Amino acid sequence: MSSSPKTLNVTEQHQLLDALLYKAASHKAFRKGIRNYLIGCLMLEAGLRVGEVVSLNMSDLFFCGQYVKTLLIRPEIAKNHKERSIPVSTRLANAIEEYGKNFDYIFTHPGTNYIFTVAFSNIPITTRQVERIINKAGWKSLGRPVHPHMLRHTFATKLMRVTDMRTVQELLGHSDIGSTQIYTHPNEDDKKKAITRASAFPYGPYQITD
Repeated sequence: MSSSPKTLNVTEQHQLLDALLYKAASHKAFRKGIRNYLIGCLMLEAGLRVGEVVSLNMSDLFFCGQYVKTLLIRPEIAKNHKERSIPVSTRLANAIEEYGKNFDYIFTHPGTNYIFTVAFSNIPITTRQVERIINKAGWKSLGRPVHPHMLRHTFATKLMRVTDMRTVQELLGHSDIGSTQIYTHPNEDDKKKAITRASAFPYGPYQITD
C-alpha cells in the first residue's frame, strides 16, 4: 500500500471550492457559502490544520478593518505550540476580504473573538462541523468524501514542487522534518506528467528491445 498522502488535483480543487461557495444559493445560504469557502481556502491555500481554523480569532485575519498580508499562527492554537507565519495568497486574500464584507458584525461586536462562530455568539464552530462541511462539498463536487486534512496535504504537495523541504516544514509547522518527507513521494499527477513527457520523446539514443 502506498504511503503517499491523498491529495486533490487542480481541477478537483476548483470543483471543491466552487461547491463550498455555492453561488446559486439563497442570500442566507450564500453567506454561509462565503464562510465555508474561506474555511476551505485556509486549509488549501495556507495549510492550516482543522483545529487551527476553528481557533482563529478575528485579529488573526483582520487588522484595523483590513485583511492581514501574513497569517500568524499563534503558539496556543498550533498543534505543536510553535508559532509560524504564512504569507497570504491572492485567492486567500480575496476570500478573507469577501468574508469581512459579508460578516461585518465581527468589526462591530468586539466581544466576538472567534472568526467562525455559531450564529452571533462567541462560541466557535467545532472541528466536527468543519469536517461535515468539507465532506459534504466533496460528495457534491467529486462524488466522494473529502477530509479536511486532504486540503492540507494538497497544499504541502504543491509547495514541494516549487520549493525546498525546509521551507515546506516551516510553512506546515512540522517539528520534525521527517513528517515533511512524506510529501516527496510522487502522486498520481506526478506519474501522469512523467508519462506525458516521456511520450513526447518516444525514440532516443537508447532503445529497449525484448
